[in-house]
Amino acid sequence: MNTPFTFNHTQPTNMDPTKKYPAIFLLHGMGSNEDDLPQLVQDFQEQCHIFSLRGPITQHPGYAFFTIQDVGQPDRAIFDKVLVALQRFILEAIDEYKIDPHKVFVLGFSQGAVLAQSLAFVMGNLVTGIVALSGYMPKFVTEEYAIRSVEHLHAFISHGDYDYVIPSQWGMESKEIFEQFGAKVTFKQYPDGHGVTPDNLRDLVAFLAQQLQEEIQ
Repeated sequence: MNTPFTFNHTQPTNMDPTKKYPAIFLLHGMGSNEDDLPQLVQDFQEQCHIFSLRGPITQHPGYAFFTIQDVGQPDRAIFDKVLVALQRFILEAIDEYKIDPHKVFVLGFSQGAVLAQSLAFVMGNLVTGIVALSGYMPKFVTEEYAIRSVEHLHAFISHGDYDYVIPSQWGMESKEIFEQFGAKVTFKQYPDGHGVTPDNLRDLVAFLAQQLQEEIQ
């Protein structure tokens, strides 16, 4: 693939070359890397392509997808560029790896969740579902971007009640935005900070399992 992103990829086991398979794209949080999130979706390694991308910006102790002016305020020029690059990555992956275009899921944590939610709006029905963990929805995405319908979309949005990095209220606001635009939203809150609890993991796995089953039927 012709991409600026470093990424890890695992493919389904015992692939049938005549079939197309689902894909899950993983976007980590600020200061992390591509090895952070695959453990969350290890239950799906046998049936899905899994792509875990590394942010292109060095951010100690790891990497970032975009920089911020303040909490909740991405540097717009950088955000715009990385969002376009992510769209291209997903589209190229769908073509090169013979992915089923009706079974494309994006999972992100923190700033990765911001991007997952934004990709849902700019890619429309090219994204089947998202998992947004401890993120938020930038206002400029729905107010200034050319957005597409998300009425088909299934979204899992979760947040910690005691998140000291991104306020929990922003998770609720994301839920409300997606519902206003007609998406089907599963929203969960947990007695935790900025992280993924065992209950959160169990719920997101159950969500993805249900969506993959429904798409396969």
